Amino acid sequence: MVNRERMVNEFLELVKIDSVSGFERKIADTLKLKLEELGMVVYEDDAGSKINTQAGNLIARLPATGGSGAPLLLCAHMDTVEPGRGVKPVLEGDLIKSSGDTVLGADDKAGIAIIFEAVRVIKENQVKHGGLEVVLTVFEEGGLLGAANIDREKIESKIGFILDSDGPPGSIVTQAPTQDRISITVKGKSAHAGICPEKGISAIEVAAKAIAGMKLGRIDGETTANIGVISGGKATNIVPDTVFIQGETRSLDGARVKKQTGEIIDKAREAAEQFGAQLDIKVENLYREFNIDKDERVVKIAAEAARSISLEPRLLSTGGGSDANMFNEKGISTVVLGIAMQNVHTTGEYIKIDDLVMGSKYIVEIVKSAQKY
Repeated sequence: MVNRERMVNEFLELVKIDSVSGFERKIADTLKLKLEELGMVVYEDDAGSKINTQAGNLIARLPATGGSGAPLLLCAHMDTVEPGRGVKPVLEGDLIKSSGDTVLGADDKAGIAIIFEAVRVIKENQVKHGGLEVVLTVFEEGGLLGAANIDREKIESKIGFILDSDGPPGSIVTQAPTQDRISITVKGKSAHAGICPEKGISAIEVAAKAIAGMKLGRIDGETTANIGVISGGKATNIVPDTVFIQGETRSLDGARVKKQTGEIIDKAREAAEQFGAQLDIKVENLYREFNIDKDERVVKIAAEAARSISLEPRLLSTGGGSDANMFNEKGISTVVLGIAMQNVHTTGEYIKIDDLVMGSKYIVEIVKSAQKY
């Protein structure tokens, strides 16, 4: 059913199109034409203007063909991380890999290729369905901003499947964390470091004291914390008056994120008070956690479909966010499916052709399985 050669050629075509976050116009235009050729009605929302990126999200609909049930949402994101310009994919046996100078872009163009081939197979074999909605988002890698600003009213589906996990086909992510981003500007007082350092308040020393007191890394089985950015200082002979630090907290439990974020802020305030410095603090909740029960329809459909093609369904939790966080928050019960992309976000990224093919077979079976639930 799945046309291996057609699928590989399309994947190679897609990864050669530059589409780093914020610059998705060319890939969006290409994909819009492809969706229309598949007989889908395509709408581009205004997320691009809201987040100042070149393109909006694409929402495409394939009418029901007599199948029962509501439409299903199939989603992947169009953007890639850097270095993602001038990708030259290399075929090596059953592998498609990057040339070593850029990422490959299987994250998430493998997801797009899998969806497109599955839709072709569904149409060619007249597979009955209750309607399909293909959603291709922008700026996922830059903070899920496309999905956060999607035109929700244009989506009819109540359940969705995101193709954006590095797990093998059959893996189903049903739980993901919430994340806070914490930005702190420490304001001290400048002075000459050699003549009168005692007149200054070192913002770097304050930040160092604060960070040293913070509990970071793995907090518990569900919670992590990290300080990942620090900048400040102008010269070695000046007591630094300003330092910027930025970090994050994540947890599968929203209450634990709130607690951990509070503890980080408390340590910063304690250090500032000790040295007489001032703080500007900003906390942003980037996305909320989700936890989908194994008995929910979306999970049953995915698990049944996996078993029907001899895949072992594995329900997983993850420490990362995805468009699924946003869709669940917007009332669409959504899981993330493994598509076996490997070494993502590195110049060693690759994917196996067999996994691409299996991914499309899996989506076709999901559409069939939806008729039973």
